[in-house]
Amino acid sequence: MKLLLKKIDKNARRQKRHLRSRRYIKGTPERPRLNVFRSLAHIYAQVIDDVAGITLCSASTVEKELKENYGGNIAAAKEVGKLVAERALAKGIKTVVFDRGGYIYHGRVAALAAAAREAGLEF
Repeated sequence: MKLLLKKIDKNARRQKRHLRSRRYIKGTPERPRLNVFRSLAHIYAQVIDDVAGITLCSASTVEKELKENYGGNIAAAKEVGKLVAERALAKGIKTVVFDRGGYIYHGRVAALAAAAREAGLEF
């Protein structure tokens, strides 16, 4: 029971950190927000226009093309970052605001960001 409460508290603390950072990070049509969510098994990235409240493009390791070869590791995060950047550039989005989702900028989150930068996104 104690382990279950610790997991809930850990995610609740992350959500509080995310809400605090969201006071300052807003996605606009000119510069949408690149949001990252990571679970133990997968990683997800979305480019979001907060003014209209829509997701412009997304990528994750749950997709058929990435699910077969990758899981929730750094290599998977690099592929997701590259894929979301390609999809954003195809829609004409060159600059974004990076939203790390309350996670530490380290490991998979940093790898996704670096891969998105290498693929052509600016942030």
